[in-house]
Amino acid sequence: MRGFMSSSRSDYLLVAVFAAAILTMPIWLAPIGAGYPDILQKFAIFGIFALGFNILFGFSGYLSFGHAAFLGTGSYAAVWMFKLLSMNALIAVGFAIIVAGVFALLIGYVSLRRSGIYFSILTLAFAQMSYNLAYSVLTPITNGETGLQISRSDPRIIDNFFGADAHRLRVPDFFGIELQGWPGFYFCAVLLILAFFLTLRIRNSTFGLMLFAIKSNQNRMNYTGFSTRPYLLAAFVISGMYAGLAGGLLAVTDPLAGADRMQWTASGEVVLMTILGGVGTLLGPVIGAAVMKYLEQIFSSFNEGVLHRTFDFLTPELQDIMVTITSPFVGEGWQLTLGLMFMLVVIFLPGGIMEGIRRISRGLRRDRRDDAAPPAHAGH
Repeated sequence: MRGFMSSSRSDYLLVAVFAAAILTMPIWLAPIGAGYPDILQKFAIFGIFALGFNILFGFSGYLSFGHAAFLGTGSYAAVWMFKLLSMNALIAVGFAIIVAGVFALLIGYVSLRRSGIYFSILTLAFAQMSYNLAYSVLTPITNGETGLQISRSDPRIIDNFFGADAHRLRVPDFFGIELQGWPGFYFCAVLLILAFFLTLRIRNSTFGLMLFAIKSNQNRMNYTGFSTRPYLLAAFVISGMYAGLAGGLLAVTDPLAGADRMQWTASGEVVLMTILGGVGTLLGPVIGAAVMKYLEQIFSSFNEGVLHRTFDFLTPELQDIMVTITSPFVGEGWQLTLGLMFMLVVIFLPGGIMEGIRRISRGLRRDRRDDAAPPAHAGH
């Protein structure tokens, strides 16, 4: 039996290296054009989203197609805290986690009565129901297609109690530090590090072993009389709380919540992020989220003018041909590029980017061993 908080020196070393890499992203991502706060905030937020999804899908093997419902719920809950109580991001994020967890408990209680593809379809149905409710039926709460946003007329009870200027439209803050630009990124980065540490603790605990055993052979565990459903429900709720945290952080960086965050495409994105990085690994979902958001940022910003400048070393005829060929894969069609890359990863690296990293590291170790081996001597 392994306690939840038991840890080894290697675990702490891994967390320290991960924290150093995340906090220094503005430095080592600057050469590839990703060293500014807006895109780094997306890396951190969707990294949290993918980490939580991986607890359910990667650890227990249950594929959910409706996790965007908790992302959207967290955003709505955070914006309501901004409107009713305070612009302090800590209050909004905490409430987003709680609301998303309760919502995940309700959906998980029903969906986990089935497994396999039936479970996936149930989660997709609940997500689409949530999207339609937010878009039309619950308009007094969600403000429909316009989206929920803050205004000067909001009560903000706690802020007004402490003498805040009621006529100034403030931005989310952390005890007076406005979370825009770099402070906003570091706020998201610290929460990503904490989420990574919690995921590591879950994986190394007895609870995590039970989830991996369920993924390995759930029927065998059921035959032994072991009840797997409480563990699956707990994993579903924890995963939903991660998604709620990500949704709350989206509202912190941009105090607006809309039904589009609940669409099935958002649920599909987190599935792609996890598979692209490596299902069941610790670093894979974070890497997959960063790669996807980086590709979205780069390729969606391309247009024909950029393509012409890219191929300006060619003759005008060849330049026009290359622009015609590549233009469907950039701009609004950037997802075609993502689809091709995803196909290549699934075909050649079924374990995702982390499998490629493992192959490279094994090759390097093998080369070092070969170099260190003594030369064979000819026989006498």
